[in-house]
Amino acid sequence: MPHEAISVFDMFKIGVGPSSSHTLGPWRAALRCLDNLSKQYPIATVKAVTVLLYGSLAKTGKGHGTDIAVLMGLMKEDPVTIDVNSINPKIAQIKSTHSLLLGGEHSIPFEFKEDLVFLTNESLPFHPNGLSFLITLNNGEQFSETYFSIGGGFVVKEGESAAGNKESVELAFPTNNAADILHWCRKTGMAIHEMVLENETSWQSEEETKKGVLAIWHAMRDCTYRGCHSKGELPGGLQVRRRAFELNKKLINKQPYNNYEEWLTAIKNGGHSFNYILDWVSCFALAVNEENASFGRVVTAPTNGAAGVIPAVLQYYIAFCEGGTEEKIIQFLLTASEIGSIFKKGATISAAMGGCQAEIGVSSAMAAGALTECMGGTQQQALMAAEIAMEHHLGLTCDPIGGLVQIPCIERNTMGAIKAITASQLALQSTPDFALVSLDKVIATMWTTALDMNSKYKETADGGLAVQVPLGLSEC
Repeated sequence: MPHEAISVFDMFKIGVGPSSSHTLGPWRAALRCLDNLSKQYPIATVKAVTVLLYGSLAKTGKGHGTDIAVLMGLMKEDPVTIDVNSINPKIAQIKSTHSLLLGGEHSIPFEFKEDLVFLTNESLPFHPNGLSFLITLNNGEQFSETYFSIGGGFVVKEGESAAGNKESVELAFPTNNAADILHWCRKTGMAIHEMVLENETSWQSEEETKKGVLAIWHAMRDCTYRGCHSKGELPGGLQVRRRAFELNKKLINKQPYNNYEEWLTAIKNGGHSFNYILDWVSCFALAVNEENASFGRVVTAPTNGAAGVIPAVLQYYIAFCEGGTEEKIIQFLLTASEIGSIFKKGATISAAMGGCQAEIGVSSAMAAGALTECMGGTQQQALMAAEIAMEHHLGLTCDPIGGLVQIPCIERNTMGAIKAITASQLALQSTPDFALVSLDKVIATMWTTALDMNSKYKETADGGLAVQVPLGLSEC
């Protein structure tokens, strides 16, 4: 059976919120289309561009910023480096001038409401997150491409396999499932993160991998810190107020600090009571996903909608388990990425395919396994922790109110983080040899559950809370 080669930098991507599948994926699809176009025709020969959005992208795309992301991509903006504060002004300019700077170099006429078409009643067979680019040249020729955003920022062009167009890479320790991971760990005596680090040498040196993983952590850390120090109302019209700011202020209890390191010290000085730690874990997760909902810079982990779980659990480990060394942080993220990769291979990390179990459930499993290994657990215990975390997310629906990644998405990240820590504790106190349910069985169950799940619970805003709570009216 062929093995899909997935890098840690595939599972963790720096980008812009609020959604990896509905924002980052379409953004990257537009960039790919633009690149393919430029290889065949000069950008200056383009007369017009129309973008068709299908299925889930059409139903919840406006709330997820799909339209904005597509235009950023067509303007050749980089989601990793763009100044997020420049996005709204750029969109406002497109609307006011009725023109688009294609590729950042060629101005074409563009009508925001006419050239971005939301086909809410149409879906393409390969995946619910489909979008097509229809490009007309000055000489009348047509250029068109269709892409699918399959979750976590992964994009495939129509006709490609789910692995995309990546070149085949021979890994030292290829894996498709948890059994493969355990096989290699037993054969070599390596921990999971050591196996992943060795696999990464197929793409870059060990030094480059470690440097890149730390850059991922720094983006997570900065997002958490930013979210804890930003107040106000989230965009989108639901009038959801940020909570991390006030919770952080209450928990810090007037301790002075000026930067992340001083903030971390202040957190540690507050004690180790159960309620105190629980509140901080929630605060960390809220902070990240409030940033995500505000088109802030986040890391897909493995998606944007679930971006707060792994940073919250890792920040918990650093603040309350004395796990703040660079080596431990690298270990955590490498282990988490491997667990996430087998969910992508054996099931899905797309809410449009599997509901929220594919996002919060997977992120909780990733965090649980990573925390367990960092806390000294065996490879079997790490996989057991991932199994426990996912088992108790099975069937979780994706039903965002107003199509926005706010309610219930932000709070679900706090729940995913707490479940991950609980799952890790359970696994560390257990003997995996006696477990009746394996991680592979849970992944298979998750996939069959996804297939059985009604489409209205798969990021369409057609069911669940999305239809029970009227827009503009609070629950309490």
